[in-house]
Amino acid sequence: MLAVSLLAGVVRRMPLLALAMALFGSTTVVVGTPSSLHAGQSGGYQGQFLSYLAVDLVLGFIVATCTRRASIVAVAACFSVQLLVVGAFAHGDNLTVNVVIALLAMAASSTVGLLSRERREHAVALRSQEVAEAVTAERLRIARELHDMVAHSIGIIAIQAGVGSRVIQTQPTQAREALRAIEATSRETLSGLRRTLMSLRQADRGATASEQSPLAPAPGLADVERLAAATADAGVRVDVRRSGEQRPVPADIDLSAYRIVQEALTNVVRHAGTGRCQVTLGYGAQELSVEVVDEGLGTPGNGSAHGFGLVGMRERVGLLGGHLSAGPRPEGGFRVAARLPLPATVGVPVEAR
Repeated sequence: MLAVSLLAGVVRRMPLLALAMALFGSTTVVVGTPSSLHAGQSGGYQGQFLSYLAVDLVLGFIVATCTRRASIVAVAACFSVQLLVVGAFAHGDNLTVNVVIALLAMAASSTVGLLSRERREHAVALRSQEVAEAVTAERLRIARELHDMVAHSIGIIAIQAGVGSRVIQTQPTQAREALRAIEATSRETLSGLRRTLMSLRQADRGATASEQSPLAPAPGLADVERLAAATADAGVRVDVRRSGEQRPVPADIDLSAYRIVQEALTNVVRHAGTGRCQVTLGYGAQELSVEVVDEGLGTPGNGSAHGFGLVGMRERVGLLGGHLSAGPRPEGGFRVAARLPLPATVGVPVEAR
């Protein structure tokens, strides 16, 4: 018992050395037992062989924690030593009984160790899978944010640049206004990209929340009018309408609704070929409805399967448990409509605008 207690401090740091010490000690106990005691014992797992139970315990720990190669070597060494010692010091019927018991004890300890190893490896695999899924979800979120941020701004810049290039000779004032709009939009986009990249770099360095520089608040439904004004600078007038009892909504719903409107307006500017559209925000008792309707051409480019705009919208709406429909209208134009479930009414109603 003293020897086993001493092994407890060695087995965690050097399990193979602990196994060698246990084998040596147990074999010494068996060999050092007087022959008269050997002769006086009959049947069962003889007393001097019980010392090998300490070996089996160390063997189970090795199978559970060490490499498979080390485990195979340990099992082979235990099997060989115990088989030889039992065969040398057990006689007659005792030989068969003690060999079977020794093998069963080793098999039981190895099985317990193997089950412990598989359980631990399975837990590690599950954690790795969770981490991989979290990384994938974060990459998709970043991709959606960058797409929504850049696509709208680049669309406006492209429109304004085209206007400026056509009128720079004949209407310098209008060309100057187009350049100012390009400058303002590009500065805003660069600022947003800089904040996003800074937060990603600080997260990659493992910076704590207190070390990270403060970020501007995420846009939301309160910024739809500003978005409409920027879209108007690109040549598309936006009529924003709100219905229902306006109230604060959760941040994720607020941001997603804004991004849906932003992407829909980007598609109107780039594909609809119209000078106006309508945005309707409906605050219902159980859901927030977002609708963007234009009277343009309604071409397939507005919902192109090769772009990521509608895909990003569907992903956002799906994550919130909502529903999105997008497609040409029978009377002409294109319609994007999203329904986002809302929690129980909270907050103070906002005066309708």
